[in-house]
Amino acid sequence: MDVLRSVAAVRCFVERFRQGEGERSVGLVPTMGALHDGHQSLIQRSRDQDGLVVVSIFVNPLQFGPDEDFARYPRSQAADLALCEALGVDAVFLPTAEALGIGTGDRETQVVPPPSMTSVLCGRSRPGHFTGVATIVMKLFNIVQPDHGYFGQKDAQQVAILKRMVADTNLPVELVACPTVREADGLALSSRNRYLSEAERQRALALSQALTETNKAFARGDRQAKTLLAAARDVLATAGSDLALDYLALVHPDTLEPLETVDSVGLLVVAAQVGPARLIDNVLLRDRQPIIAIDGPAGAGKSTVTRRVARELGLIFLDTGAMYRSVTWLALHEGKDPGDRLALADLVSQAQIRLSAPEPGNAAGEQGGEAKVEITYQGQTHDVTRAIRTAEVTANVSAVAAHKEVRRSLVAQQQAMGEQGGLVAEGRDIGTHVFPDAEVKIFLTATPAERARRRQADLMARNQPCPDLATLEAEIQERDRLDSSRAIAPLRQAADAWELVTDGMTIDAVVNAIKARYPQ
Repeated sequence: MDVLRSVAAVRCFVERFRQGEGERSVGLVPTMGALHDGHQSLIQRSRDQDGLVVVSIFVNPLQFGPDEDFARYPRSQAADLALCEALGVDAVFLPTAEALGIGTGDRETQVVPPPSMTSVLCGRSRPGHFTGVATIVMKLFNIVQPDHGYFGQKDAQQVAILKRMVADTNLPVELVACPTVREADGLALSSRNRYLSEAERQRALALSQALTETNKAFARGDRQAKTLLAAARDVLATAGSDLALDYLALVHPDTLEPLETVDSVGLLVVAAQVGPARLIDNVLLRDRQPIIAIDGPAGAGKSTVTRRVARELGLIFLDTGAMYRSVTWLALHEGKDPGDRLALADLVSQAQIRLSAPEPGNAAGEQGGEAKVEITYQGQTHDVTRAIRTAEVTANVSAVAAHKEVRRSLVAQQQAMGEQGGLVAEGRDIGTHVFPDAEVKIFLTATPAERARRRQADLMARNQPCPDLATLEAEIQERDRLDSSRAIAPLRQAADAWELVTDGMTIDAVVNAIKARYPQ
């Protein structure tokens, strides 16, 4: 692990990696040190997804007010470096304020997010805080130039503001919000938890307990802000005067605008002073049908199983392969070279794909066949359901899917389709990257020997040349190795996915096992 202290060194380090590794992605985990399990989850998420993992450790003076805890903020550099090395971090950036150009006063350029987002919630009691956050994150993004930046959902207001900053400034960075990590008793992990005495820590539990009660009320069907906030206040009141409430609010997670009713999604946020520590917490209230995300290696039967599960549960089959085929068809239709990265980047940014379930009772619907696929480009909508299955499209789809700009655009469309839930999707990283918040995650697999046997039976049934089982098994093991180490969308099992090994199981048994995990 390299420890880098200058901007020049970081840029050189990342440039050297990109020259040697080509399309493999770079991940950045910005921190202020005093690392805990929450930070560890961010690092592990980047390690699973990226070829290069950079962690920055910098206690940013710009985000502290004059009466806040900058001077006594926990610092544990030796322990932080040891943890980063143990987690497989490639480089830690340890800059000084001077190295980052911070401390020049009125001569300093700062990033000012929309006041509508920075003057509410934490911004009311911490004026200037989010300008300081946005400024330092913009600096780090410009220095490291990562593909992915990782932040904890506990800092929900920060996440919303940084997402807005990335969108508004057209930064080529995907901001990845990772779930809040909690202690066994529910307290959200925070470096400031170190300030708490045991008695104060017990009172601080009222924050997470209030969120839990609100989530229960939401699950029962309560959708009015008045009712949901009352459920939280009742719990917070049990902590007495030792918990000084700063705010309790129900807002939209992207805009931070207050909500009176949760129509699709809401964010309940709370902040309070407990002894010497100012603590924040939140819970996302999402009113949607559950999502099933099925990952797994090639040859495990994901496509067949996913179609059956979707049909039998009445869900939409999110056919990601059809989306890549649609872009391929569009490129050929528009006379673009599928290998031309520039042309494809421009094309896919202007295309919108729509998937819809087959009409009830038709052959496709009865057999779990292809859904209707439409692609809209420059005002024209094309039904490409059949056209994307031609030999010409099949021959060119791999070249199109290799472009990271195509993948980034289609993942964004897939995530937009998932906002209302009620779908089943399969792939190599559906549960780890596309839908990390899916309610049901399955890692569908089988041993290489079993997949070789299935492959041999399939080839024989179609009267095609068939290698022996040992050769097929070796080919499958090599495919697994390549899929797990590929630069884009590597094969990974999500930490919270259920591994379903299908050796000896029928398709019916596999489908029924997955359906049994679907919340009704």
